[in-house]
Amino acid sequence: MSLKKINTVLVAAFIVFILWFGTEFILSPETTAPGFGLPSWPSGDGGGFLIIKGIRDVVLALVLGILLVTGHRRALGWVLLVEALAAYGDMATVLAHHGSVATALGVHCLTATLMVVNGLLIMRETRRVAAAPATPAPQPA
Repeated sequence: MSLKKINTVLVAAFIVFILWFGTEFILSPETTAPGFGLPSWPSGDGGGFLIIKGIRDVVLALVLGILLVTGHRRALGWVLLVEALAAYGDMATVLAHHGSVATALGVHCLTATLMVVNGLLIMRETRRVAAAPATPAPQPA
């Protein structure tokens, strides 16, 4: 299997899973939130922040999906690298609020790291295309 196919499958898996998690946070934050890794449910109206997290995830997935479908592979690699920061941020949030270390590392850090690897692989895949010099047009004789 070619590097491009592997990268495409990995990105498609990220898109599906990020959409799924985001949608779960929007539709049923009370049942999805415990899997995020924080130690307690937000008090007062704090549950709305979980829906915001869901909306963020859906938007992140849609951006990846648009780049994948339109064939902007180099931009897709860059966006994967940048979007990994959201998952590293989720990890840092869970750790800073005394949440589950296993979830912080096993879910958020692992996801972010896999996104970085996938982004770098796409950048490697597209490096030759981006660095290829333009061939001069043939000159009339």
